[in-house]
Amino acid sequence: MAEERGEDIVSEFLSQNPQLENWLGSLRGPCETNKQWHARREFVLRNMEDFPSIKPGIPSPSLDRLLSLSMVWANHVFLGCRYPQPVMDKVNEMAEGITVIEAPVRKTRDEIMGKTKRPALSAVDPDSQSKKTKPNDTDVTAHVKSVGRPAASALKSGPPPGAPAEHQPFFNRLYKAVAWKLVSAGGFGPNLEHFEILRSCVESCKAALTCVFVPLKDIPDLPTGRTQKEGQVCELRCCTVYMGTGYGRDEAAARAMASKEALKVFQGQKVTVKVCRRRFQGQDVDDLVLLDEQSRSQVLPPALSYPFQENQ
Repeated sequence: MAEERGEDIVSEFLSQNPQLENWLGSLRGPCETNKQWHARREFVLRNMEDFPSIKPGIPSPSLDRLLSLSMVWANHVFLGCRYPQPVMDKVNEMAEGITVIEAPVRKTRDEIMGKTKRPALSAVDPDSQSKKTKPNDTDVTAHVKSVGRPAASALKSGPPPGAPAEHQPFFNRLYKAVAWKLVSAGGFGPNLEHFEILRSCVESCKAALTCVFVPLKDIPDLPTGRTQKEGQVCELRCCTVYMGTGYGRDEAAARAMASKEALKVFQGQKVTVKVCRRRFQGQDVDDLVLLDEQSRSQVLPPALSYPFQENQ
């Protein structure tokens, strides 16, 4: 079913771009089956934006490289071919989010002969095994009871040096996953299940969302007319990077609004991880924030959580 949904997304995209469909068809190998071609076609489409010099219908070194990488991946998946590890790492990263149902499974000679080492049972932590089967393990939820002012020594200086560059490749992959998901949903709109879309995309990139909730009445410095109102505020993070904040009458509504705000960032041509100043428990701190490509002054809401805090 996942593969069929992937094919439906690609088919819908190509139906809106018939000139692109004709050009892609010319790239199909004479011996490729429909299953192999549909998978490789999706690989090419997902990664075209990383090769901006590619122009449909015009030969170029960038096109040759992308097609070569797509053949390496397809040969590995369907024919069991093996390549140097750096090449395998590259194509596997480029293929994030592509699902191939009933792909051939091949074993090496050592695996067939039983020479592959297996970890001892005593080395496996039973608690870690139970965590793998725990429902909604990827949805980490925290409830903050108090938002008081901390001691100055309780905060670090902020994210480690180089953190934005380290996180950027992951959010590039997440951007692609969200873009394809929104295409299949008919585009961004108010009637979408924003949290489910965001969570499924994050999980497809092998990561997890963190949801932090704070009662509205516990947030300091609110206008006088709002301090008595009931409701929850939700903050979303992924890999310690702030993505969005939302308010609602309960946790589910606040989470949905925060997810909607987070998905708005993915409407541009790219997303960028940057270090920004935010207010946290009465202090200005450096925080990792996911932003779109538009250059404008960002007015960020106060942070409800801070993953760079000592003893957290």
